[in-house]
Parts: sequence; C-alpha cells; structure tokens
Amino acid sequence: MTRGGDRKETPKQLPAGGDKPRGFEPLPCGPHLRLRASHAGDLHVLSAAFLFVFSAYCAAQNLESSVNTEGDLGTVSMGILYTSFTLFSVAASPVVTWLGSKRALVVGTSGYVIFILANLVPTWYTMVPASLYLGFTASIIWVGQGTYLTSAALSHARDNNLPEGQTLGNFNGEFWGMFASTQVIGNLISLALLRDGKDGGSVTGKSLLFVVFLGCMIVGIILMCLLSKRDEKGNNAPTHSSFGAMMKYIVAPLKDRRMILIIPLIAYSGLQQAFVWAVFTKNIVTPVLGISGVGGAMAIYGAADVVCSLVAGRLTSGLHSATSIVSVGAILQAVVLFWLLLFYSPMGGLLGAAVPLFIGALWGVGDGVLNTQLSALLGLLFEDVKEAAFAQWRVWQSGAIAVIFFLSPNITLQAMLILMAIALIISFGSFLLLTLVVEKPSTTRSNQFQSGANFTAHLLHQCYQQPKQHILYARAIRNQKEMKYLSVDVQHNTPLSAICFSDFFAELK
Repeated sequence: MTRGGDRKETPKQLPAGGDKPRGFEPLPCGPHLRLRASHAGDLHVLSAAFLFVFSAYCAAQNLESSVNTEGDLGTVSMGILYTSFTLFSVAASPVVTWLGSKRALVVGTSGYVIFILANLVPTWYTMVPASLYLGFTASIIWVGQGTYLTSAALSHARDNNLPEGQTLGNFNGEFWGMFASTQVIGNLISLALLRDGKDGGSVTGKSLLFVVFLGCMIVGIILMCLLSKRDEKGNNAPTHSSFGAMMKYIVAPLKDRRMILIIPLIAYSGLQQAFVWAVFTKNIVTPVLGISGVGGAMAIYGAADVVCSLVAGRLTSGLHSATSIVSVGAILQAVVLFWLLLFYSPMGGLLGAAVPLFIGALWGVGDGVLNTQLSALLGLLFEDVKEAAFAQWRVWQSGAIAVIFFLSPNITLQAMLILMAIALIISFGSFLLLTLVVEKPSTTRSNQFQSGANFTAHLLHQCYQQPKQHILYARAIRNQKEMKYLSVDVQHNTPLSAICFSDFFAELK
C-alpha cells in the first residue's frame, strides 16, 4: 500500500525465456504498417477510379461513329482527340511533375467529364473543343497514371523486401485487368439502355445513356480524390529553370537506346488498339453480326483482355519473363493478321457468327499482354525519369491511334492488314533487340562473379589488410538480374568480420 491508501501496482513479469503469455499479441501499429497497407490500397482505389471513368468513355468512344453520324462528326472528333493527345503528350511530363501525380489524375479526369457532357448536345461547337481539351487532359492522366502506379509498386516492393520486377508486374496486372473490364461493363450498359433503338438508339435512349456515363465519371473523380499523395511538387517551385531545360527533360529518354528500341512496340500497341475500334468492328464484325453485334464482340474482346492482363501481370518478374509473354501475344496477333489476309471471307451460319468473336478474343489477349508488359518495363527501365518515359509512351501510342483513324476510311482492309503485319514484325524484332542490349551489360558484369567464394574471401582478406579505411563493393544480381551495388564503409576499430560477412551475404540473398 502506498501513502494515501493507493495500492502500487507492480508490473507483471513475462515468463522466463522470453515466452509471451498465451493470448498476448502486440497490436500492429506504427507508420510502417500504415505505409505498407496504403500502397496496395492506392492500387485498388486507382484501378476502381479508372474502371468507372473508362467504362463510360470506352463505350462512348465505340458509339461515336454510329450516334454522331451527321457530317461524320463522331469520327472526326475522335481523330481530333487523338491528334491533340499526341501533341500535348510531348509536354505532359513536366506538367505532371509540377502538379504531382495525384493532382494530375484529378485534373485529367475533367476532360472526360466535359466530353460526355458534349455528347448530350453533339454539335461541331461542342464536340471539337471538348475533343481538343480531352486530348490535353488525357495526356496528363495517363502520364500521371504510369507515374503513380510505378511509385506505388516500387514503394510496396521496398517496404516489404519484394523483387521490384515481380511487384511491378503484379500491380500492372491488377490495374490493366480492371481497365480491360471497362470494355465489358461499358458495352453491356450500352446494350441494355439502347436495346430498343436502331444504329445507336433513339434520342431518349442516348440521352439516358450519357447521363449514366456522367454519373460514372463523378464516382471516378471522387475515388481519384481519395488517393494518397506521392511525389508531390510545390506549386510555387518551378519544375524547370527554362524552356530549354524543360525540353531537355522531355527528350531525355530519347537519348537512351533502350527507349529507341521500345518505341516501335509502343507504336504498335496504339495501332492494334485503333485497329479494333476503327477496322475490326466495321469490316469484320458488322458484315456478319450487324451493328447490334458490335457490343457483344467488344465485350468478348474486353473479357479476354481482362483475363490476359491479370495472368500476364502475375507471371511478370523481369525482362526475361516479359520477353516470353510479349512473344506469345505477338504470335497470336500475327496468326490473326495473316489468316485474315490470306484465308478469311465472311460466312453465314453459326460458325460464321463465331469467327469474329473468336478473333476478338485472340486480339484481346495480345492487347492485355502489351499493356501490362509495356507499363512494367517502362517503370523498371526508366525509374529515374518515369514521367518522361510514360509521356513518350502516350506520344507514340496516341499518334499511332490517330494514324489509323485517319487512314481507315481511305484504304482497303487488305492494305490495312499488310500495314499491321509489317508494323508487328518491325516492333517485335526491335523488342528482341532490346532484350539483347539490356542483358549484355548484365551478363558481362555477372561473369566477374563466377568464382563467388574466392571473390568473397579475397574481399574479406583485403578488409583485414586495410583496417583503417576500406570501401567494400559487393555486387549482387538482384531484381531481374540487374546489378546492384552495396557500399560498406569499414572504419577503424570496427569488427570487420561482422560487417563484411553480415552485410555482404545479406545482399547476396
């Protein structure tokens, strides 16, 4: 008893040997747990936000050529949109760096909202300005998406001691799987609301559809606002000191031969997407299934895209796995192109109706492969300039999309198939060359460590010979067989064996 009648509590002792009493579990707390949970949580929120926004936009895009037919308003608007997208993507990276990736995502969504609003009153005075503005905001949102997703994936990998390449693959697989499902969801919404109409539905059906799309956009914006901030820049701090410095930053990735070699594959990814939107639906699906069958064919295309994105993301662990996965997608699309070019002709009956659906599924597999692997590779190879790297992705991809939109009304299906086949061969060959360029330096450096035990013993011997000051560089192949450097500063009177052995072998694990 203490003075005043208060009993003094003595802390209970834990059992000997450090064993905790049964039922005793410390509560997980601290900033590290919160940060680790937030990276995956931000991925889920980002994927859901894009699901809502692009379920509306992708379905609207598929309907433009059929609901806005006066003067080819819909087709011309899409051409203007992707031309604007291409031009603004050149300068998107410094804008995203200045805004920060989260603000870029929120601002970028505004263009999609305005585009949907313009479709409620479709005239040249509403659609053209809306398409121009959407081209600007689309460049921002996609560079911001690539930057944000890469930052979240790399932070998650470092906080949890996971391989960066595999984590990037998993994050991109989930995101692009969710994104690909927009083709399924959006087209099913259109099918339900326009089911009684003809060639895009009545005015009432169309207006109701775009109001629903507008609601999806609002939900998407709200989800964007719930994202955590990453790599935010101060609004008052200039990103670049001059226009010349900004241009140097924008074109910096083009000085890297790895970017030069991956650009053809980026461009082909845009060509094959636009081929589905502008050529496949018009020349393959419509003659067999009619306009009403476009939604079903695109839904199957989207479903295959979803499954492939998820699987490809899970299988990605580095450049070697990406090469194998891209090879599968390229071979499938090559088979489709050469079959359409040499053997295809529209057929009647059940078999004839199934052929466009089967082609859509195969093409969706290729699209899922390209999206997941390109995003993961750019984040892995260009981590230091990821905003500029993802801007280059959107410049070349959107430029290729614009080319298809402007070419498709003016050339035959056979000419388009030949163009696509040539582009596929060039882009895949360039990608294979990229793998050789990236792997050659790593192979050269790794040959220095074939006698690992002797090399380790030699370094430790040098530590003992120079105890006052020695820099030990332990090179280990980590994270997709890329060389990482560990610097251990061994000071005087430091237990050399403890530092050298523990840190060196910890890095090699």
